[in-house]
Amino acid sequence: MESQKPMFLQVENFDDEFVQKLVYDALVWCSLHGLVVGDKSYQKSGTVPGVGMTHAPIALLPTPFPERYWKQACEVAPIFNELVDRVSLDSKFIQDSLSRTKKADIFTSRLLDIHSKMLESNKKEDIRLGLHRSDYMLDEETKSLLQIEMNTISCSFPGFGRLVTELHQSLLRSHGDHLGLDSERVPKNTSTSKFADALAQAWLEYNNPRAVVLVVVQPEERNMYDQHWLSSVLREKHNIVTIRKSLAEVEKEGSVQEDGTLVVDGQAVSVVYYRSGYTPRDYPSESEWNARLLIEQSSAVKCPSIAYHLAGTKKIQQELAKPGVLERFMDNKDDVAKLRECFAGLWSLDDPEIIKRAIEKPELFVMKPQREGGGNNIYGDDVRENLLRLQKEGEEENAAYILMQRIFPKVSNVFLVREGVYHKDQAISELGIYGAYLRNKERVVINEQSGYLMRTKVSSSDEGGVAAGFAVLDSIYLN
Repeated sequence: MESQKPMFLQVENFDDEFVQKLVYDALVWCSLHGLVVGDKSYQKSGTVPGVGMTHAPIALLPTPFPERYWKQACEVAPIFNELVDRVSLDSKFIQDSLSRTKKADIFTSRLLDIHSKMLESNKKEDIRLGLHRSDYMLDEETKSLLQIEMNTISCSFPGFGRLVTELHQSLLRSHGDHLGLDSERVPKNTSTSKFADALAQAWLEYNNPRAVVLVVVQPEERNMYDQHWLSSVLREKHNIVTIRKSLAEVEKEGSVQEDGTLVVDGQAVSVVYYRSGYTPRDYPSESEWNARLLIEQSSAVKCPSIAYHLAGTKKIQQELAKPGVLERFMDNKDDVAKLRECFAGLWSLDDPEIIKRAIEKPELFVMKPQREGGGNNIYGDDVRENLLRLQKEGEEENAAYILMQRIFPKVSNVFLVREGVYHKDQAISELGIYGAYLRNKERVVINEQSGYLMRTKVSSSDEGGVAAGFAVLDSIYLN
C-alpha cells in the first residue's frame, strides 16, 4: 500500500513544530477520553479518583505490524483459551509440573497449597471464566511470531487498549494526509466491551440478580481508571454493580455462607475479578492468603480460579512446549501445530546442554522466574552470573527459573510521550492479544479473541539505566 511508505521514511524528517502539534492534540484527546493514570507526585492519586491525574504514557503514532502475523495471533487466541481450560482441569499435571518449583519458590508453593486444599475438598468449578492475554514478539531473524507468555491473571489495560487505538485513529483522521496514513489500517479494538461482556455473562450464568461483581485491587492503584472502564460498561450496558476491595478488606469483611455464597461487606458476590494477587507483594501478611483461600472456597465465579492462575505460570508454559505434551490436552492436530508454531525455545534448568550454551552465549537467552508483573527477567551477562551462582548453590534453586530463547524484534524509530513530553527513540514492540473464555460445565458460552494491546519500549530498556521501564501504550498499523 503506497500510503504507508511516508511513515517509515519521514519519522526521521518530521519537524519539531509538527510533532508538537500532534503531541498537543494527543494530550487533549487523552484528557477528554479518560486515557489517564494517577500521578505519583500526588499522595492520594492511587486511592481517590479524580485527584492527581496525568495522561497514560503513549506512543504518538501506531506501530507498523504485518497483517499476516496479526491474523495469526488473532486466530490462535481461542485455541490458547481452550488450552488453559484443559490444563486447569488436569490437577496431576499442574501439581507434578510445579513440584520442584514449589520447593524453590515460596509464592508458587502457597498457591499450590490452596490448589491442594481445593482438590482435597473435591471443590469443582462448574462456571469457569478466563480473561487472558497472550503476548508475542515478531522475531526479525526467523520472521516468526513467537509467544513471550500467556497471562491468566490480572491482564492489564483492557480499558486502555481500546482507548489508545481510538486515539491513534483520531490522530490519523486529523493528520493522515500529512502523514500519508490511513486510519482504517489501525484495527478496531474491542478489549473493553468484550471483557466487560464476558464478566456480565458470567454474572448471568451464576444466576443471582442481587449479586455484585467484586474487583480485587491493590490498596493503592494508580492504574485504577483502566479498571474503572470495565466497571463503567458493566454498570451502563448491563446494569451490574461492581465493588472494589483489597485482599485485606476481603478477609476483614468477607465470609462464605453455608450454601457457598461469598458475602463481602454485606453483599453477595457472583464474580470475583482479580486485578491484584499475581505477585508476592500483594500478600504482605497472612490476611491476604486467608482472603484468597476464602474466595476459592466460595461458589463465586473466579477470574481466575487458582487452577487457571497456576496454568499461566512460566513453568507450565515451559512444560507445554516439550514434545508430545500439547497432545495430552488437544485432540485437533491442526490446533496443536498452530500453537507450536508460536512457541519460542523454552527449557528447564536441569538441561545441562542448554545451561552450557547459555553460559557461553548469555545474550541469546532470557532467564525467567515464576513471577508476573514485569521487571523480573534476567538478561545478558546477568544470565551467565546467575547460572554460575545456581551451579554452586545446588539444584534445588534451579526450579525457580526457566530459560527462554531471546527474541530479537525489529527496532524502529518512534515518538514516546510521557508527562507531556515527547522523546524520539529506537524502540521494540510487544503485541498482546486478549482472549475471553467462559464455560458452564460442558457448555462453552464464550471463546473468542477480545481485542489487543501493543506495548512499545526503548530497545535498550532491559539493560537498565535511565530508560529502564520506559514502556508506553501503543496500537498497530497493518501493513
